[in-house]
Amino acid sequence: MNTTEDKLGERVKELTCLYEVTSIIVNSDYDQLEKSLEAIAYCLKRAWQFEKVTEVFLKAGEFHVQTDDYSKDMVTLVSKIKVFNKVEGEVLVGYPSNKYTLDDFLVEEQTLLNNVALAIGNLIERKYIKDNEAITKRQIERADRLHILGEITAGIAHELNTPLANILGFAELLTDKITDKETVRDLEKIMDNAIFSREIVKKLMFFACEMPQEMKTVKLIPIVTNVTKLLAPTLRDKKIKLDIVFNNEDIELRADTVQITQVLFNLIMNAIYYSPTEGSVSVKIEETDRHILLIIADQGEGIPVELEDKVFEPFFTTKPIGEGTGLGLSVVHGIITSHKGTLQHKPNTPKGTIFTVHFPKL
Repeated sequence: MNTTEDKLGERVKELTCLYEVTSIIVNSDYDQLEKSLEAIAYCLKRAWQFEKVTEVFLKAGEFHVQTDDYSKDMVTLVSKIKVFNKVEGEVLVGYPSNKYTLDDFLVEEQTLLNNVALAIGNLIERKYIKDNEAITKRQIERADRLHILGEITAGIAHELNTPLANILGFAELLTDKITDKETVRDLEKIMDNAIFSREIVKKLMFFACEMPQEMKTVKLIPIVTNVTKLLAPTLRDKKIKLDIVFNNEDIELRADTVQITQVLFNLIMNAIYYSPTEGSVSVKIEETDRHILLIIADQGEGIPVELEDKVFEPFFTTKPIGEGTGLGLSVVHGIITSHKGTLQHKPNTPKGTIFTVHFPKL
């Protein structure tokens, strides 16, 4: 580049590129950021001195785009993309290495590339901020809904307790007085349904945090053993193989025994329910320096992506009507949270779901 006109032409290309990049960023749709980054890559391609052979590669966080003929063996200028002062990607602009060298790049082109990388970093930052705001908003809305729902369910639970106790009590009295077998069978059905309803009330009270906790140091493995004994008939019916693995027989946890039993019962029962006949369920208990982990894995169909965020919501269930209240996992989640723990789920391999509970150590 020798003439003033050539130099001026390059400066015009660079300024045009910056203007176009700024326009793309201002009008970016954060849900289609890859398209914006692709447009920026082609803007850069047009801004270089030998634009017909210029190719661009751009990587920023989870996104990466490149122009049609980009290859790794090109001679390139590079500028790092920083997001919140941390390197999250890079922009490379290159020429074919068989005809060009680094000396063929202009000093101004490196400056342009640095400015574009800075602008892309700012764009990614704004996307992260927007995403975090949306997540925070959903969490606040969910907390508000749960608070209101907790107050409602606490009232319902208290109102139902007395009539259920009366139904169960009087049905038991009638059973002792009546000798007709058919009538006794009907009364037993009444009692069974009253007991089932009482269990729902208990879950409502757990969900509404109306059940007082009795925190003490408990041994975890005996609780797991007791739960598996309770579930033995269900395991036999479905011919499910249950594998229990632990790295320490004396693992201790500060917890409410009844509530931890309910956590284990619900998670293992769910795993059995969703596992195929003659499948297997694994329960792993691990003790680390800072946590106690409960890992329950099944081989069912897994949780559909569209339902992943709903499984801990109260009254949400994928079970048929009459087989589930939708309170099990929400109660479990509430109990674990009250114990300062966390509950997460992820897909199993090759299929199924893994639920992982983290409890802080004593």
